[in-house]
Amino acid sequence: MGKVNFNAGPSILPKAAFENASKAVLDFDGIGLSILEISHRSKEFQAVMDETVALFKELLNVPEGYHVLFVGGGASTQFFHVPYNLLEKKAGYVNTGVWAKKAMKEAVNFGETVCVASSEDKNFTYVPKGYDIPTDLDYLHITTNNTIYGTELHYDMDSPVTLVADMSSDIMSRPVDVSKYGLIYGGAQKNLAPAGVTFVIVREDILGKVSRKLPSMVDYRSHISGGSMYNTPPVFPIFVMRETLRWLKALGGVEKMYEINKRKAAILYDEIDANPLFKGTAVKEDRSLMNVCFVMNDGYEELADEFRTFATERGMVGIKGHRLVGGFRASIYNAMPEEGVKALVDVMREFAKIKG
Repeated sequence: MGKVNFNAGPSILPKAAFENASKAVLDFDGIGLSILEISHRSKEFQAVMDETVALFKELLNVPEGYHVLFVGGGASTQFFHVPYNLLEKKAGYVNTGVWAKKAMKEAVNFGETVCVASSEDKNFTYVPKGYDIPTDLDYLHITTNNTIYGTELHYDMDSPVTLVADMSSDIMSRPVDVSKYGLIYGGAQKNLAPAGVTFVIVREDILGKVSRKLPSMVDYRSHISGGSMYNTPPVFPIFVMRETLRWLKALGGVEKMYEINKRKAAILYDEIDANPLFKGTAVKEDRSLMNVCFVMNDGYEELADEFRTFATERGMVGIKGHRLVGGFRASIYNAMPEEGVKALVDVMREFAKIKG
């Protein structure tokens, strides 16, 4: 089936989004201008923005009292935007990997920051459970999916304080009870759009509570009142996001996508567990549906480079694990077809037949 894109991000997106975006680059909506050059203040782009926000709210059943924003800067910028807006006295963070640690590192610049729970003791191969959440926190920050280590929080947790979640790599992959969160954010370059736009879902009543003066660009209220156009938004990524959300809705929505994602992940994890040459790295109950991490099994470690070459020659793109952990990582985001997962399984079986 040609090349199969398992890159962790920027990553695979629906073919329909690519096709419609390519047409819009030449002529957007028949207006004689490219999507790359139209004014963000034009009525044509305003319609794109309005529909994208509406689709986002519809697909995630976003309740009243929440705003959906599209801004620049990536999730890493949100690492300091969140405490800038919300941290008055103390914030709590759950440390489940690199991105959670980076978020926590930014928060210490704004107030007391505590690590409420961590899985670092076992190299982030599990998601912490059963920990107590201090009730004196301004908010608790979690990272729902960990792209580097292949773990994922598979439910919407209860919290006695405002819950903030980085959902960069699993947004729209499963139903989410947005009402349990005060703020959800993430980079769009996994399941939604090309790199360049960041989504923020924020409950309005948690804002305006800190005593510090906020720069306008950092203040979420600026972007709310400006309709995500306080400054020039990332026009092209937002357009592609609209096309992706249209595709997702036509597919059957987030609930249907969740069924598909569970099936895709099961196909690959079952092969990892059955194939004598490979083994998974995350504990089974916390395995990510988005990022499948695995290594060569005991006794076969020396075959890692050979398998990587073998798979690449057969069209499997981007399966090399993150440099911090090594091994292999197959990112199977929403747009990854089941056929792509089966193609990787076939390669693994072929390699095992030769080397096993």
